[in-house]
Amino acid sequence: MKKFDKERLLLAVAGPVIALIVAVVLTSGVLLASGKSPIEPYALMFEQATYSDVQVLIINQAGMYYLAALAVAIGFRMNLFNIGVDGQYRLAAMITAVVGAHVALPAALQIPLLIVVAMLTGAFWAGIAGLLKTTRGVSEVVATIMLNAIATSVIGYLTLTKNFGVPVGNNQTTGVMKESGWFPGIKLAGGEVYGFVFVAVLAGVLYWLVLNRTRFGFDLRATGASESAAAASGVNAKRMALTAMLISGAVAGLSGLPILLGDTHTYSLSFPSGLGFIGIGIALLGRNNPIGIALAALLWAFLDKASPALDYAQPEPYDKEIAVIMQGIIVIAVVVSYEAVRRWGLRRQQQRVGEELAAAARANAKNGTDGPDSPDSPGGNDGTNDTVKEATAR
Repeated sequence: MKKFDKERLLLAVAGPVIALIVAVVLTSGVLLASGKSPIEPYALMFEQATYSDVQVLIINQAGMYYLAALAVAIGFRMNLFNIGVDGQYRLAAMITAVVGAHVALPAALQIPLLIVVAMLTGAFWAGIAGLLKTTRGVSEVVATIMLNAIATSVIGYLTLTKNFGVPVGNNQTTGVMKESGWFPGIKLAGGEVYGFVFVAVLAGVLYWLVLNRTRFGFDLRATGASESAAAASGVNAKRMALTAMLISGAVAGLSGLPILLGDTHTYSLSFPSGLGFIGIGIALLGRNNPIGIALAALLWAFLDKASPALDYAQPEPYDKEIAVIMQGIIVIAVVVSYEAVRRWGLRRQQQRVGEELAAAARANAKNGTDGPDSPDSPGGNDGTNDTVKEATAR
């Protein structure tokens, strides 16, 4: 049993580790090809991570990445590819900013209201793709890509000055939110950690509990693995697909709140974009596991926040796009490595079953065929069948 557990752990970590090693090797190759040191850029970035202000930036950025990746992972567990997280979180952040600027309640009511508004907006936008898939068979990939573009146009329209827009210099904002809606953070030596980061941690705990400790989570995973098998056990696959899209969109709606409620307190043209697409890579690297996603989010945030120092390296600066190259290679490598690890695991399982069957056959031959448990005796039991059943169950 211990040997099997070790192999399962190896299979779980092998994919991400191989992907990271391949990314480092290939990125180093790019540096060598350009005539630059393949080691110094990594040393410079690790040095940046020792500074308290950069650490705060990494934690804050990782919180946003984590929520976006969780939203993607929920879809993945249902075998759905929600590419629309980017549009869902930006639209949710804009609507939340508008509500926060025009509604004034005590903080105990204002903050929960803003969180609910963000989740409902994200769920509504993702639910459109879910309805199209379950009622008309439209691919969620196509639907969410189109909805991303529509969300951009809706945001542009609603932020016009004649609607909810408030010009601030050359920037178009939604106005400053009421202070009761500002989410308190934790002040450290290097800056202020967004308080919403802890909400992201709580979301990860709930994600694990729901998927692994509830009937709904089991039905979700079962439907994602095989719709026909889930339907045979009484699960409504279409309803589960719609529910998964709604939950994914609701979590996506939370992705922009760390910076909205903790820093900018308004939505503007400079609000971060592309978060949803980054979440796809992080969810893949983290294998849809909440702890794996957290580590991947920290890695991504580290590459983002430590790489700008490469532009100021002496005596010769490096291009900070090195980090972007590494992130892109990780996404490609993680897909390839996971498939390679999956095939290796399948071969190991087949080999193990073969060894157990051979051992059972040798045991039967050694015990003879005249006993009451012999397959040749009346009512006899073939021990090999039991072995096959046990190996299959594993």
